Amino acid sequence: MAPETYRFKIFRFDPSQDQEPRYQEYSLDVPPGTTVLEALLRLQAEQDGTLAFRYACRGAVCGSCAMVINGRENLACRTQVRELFQCPLTVYQGAERESAQAEAQEPNVVVVEPLRNLGVVKDLVVDMEPFFEKNRAIEPWLQPSGPDPKRERLVDPQQWAEAEPYTNCILCASCYSVCPAAEREPEYLGPAALAKHYRFLADVRDGAGEKRLALVDGEQGVWGCDMVWNCVEICPKGVPPTQGIGKSRAHIRRAQRKSKA
Repeated sequence: MAPETYRFKIFRFDPSQDQEPRYQEYSLDVPPGTTVLEALLRLQAEQDGTLAFRYACRGAVCGSCAMVINGRENLACRTQVRELFQCPLTVYQGAERESAQAEAQEPNVVVVEPLRNLGVVKDLVVDMEPFFEKNRAIEPWLQPSGPDPKRERLVDPQQWAEAEPYTNCILCASCYSVCPAAEREPEYLGPAALAKHYRFLADVRDGAGEKRLALVDGEQGVWGCDMVWNCVEICPKGVPPTQGIGKSRAHIRRAQRKSKA
């Protein structure tokens, strides 16, 4: 198959120089099998060396190339340009980008934008520190009770099955980007942090149950979730944050009933 020409409409913004964001257009001949990341690398190398985006693919740091591609959060390294037009889908879109998203429905137009709900450092690069701070806030490490065993803490596979899906998070922040609660409330912990919270709550080796529940028992925690399931739909690794949030809520309710009994 011969290369096809695509228009790339890319979000550009440098806070140190620009008053407002803008979209810059590029034209690129795209051979079959080309991913969005490969297209961006070519644009940067061949047409505009000032274009900024983040990636660490093939370097054991999955998730760093997450961005909004034709209205949908995805990993640029695994999103093929030609496949975008076979099944376009917008899960959640901010009002400030609606005009650009409309153009993403046109044939051979690829609109690339930074993740939402995080400040833009430059172009497609966002400030991930607030996202990581929220993950740290839920104390994402094992806190077992009792003395340390002589050997490792073994877990029966059936017991581990409940926590296992939540270990697959690659911290790409796609779920945070599609979360309406995170857009509304900047202090909301977000789907990734709350999914990680449940991963330890469900771990039978952990002994910090009551303490863990207190970390998320509030509107900035599990009660702030709108339960719209955007995060489950968008996660590239199949992590179900909304399910974990619902189960954490159930744990809190049980603890409250027990304390009143």
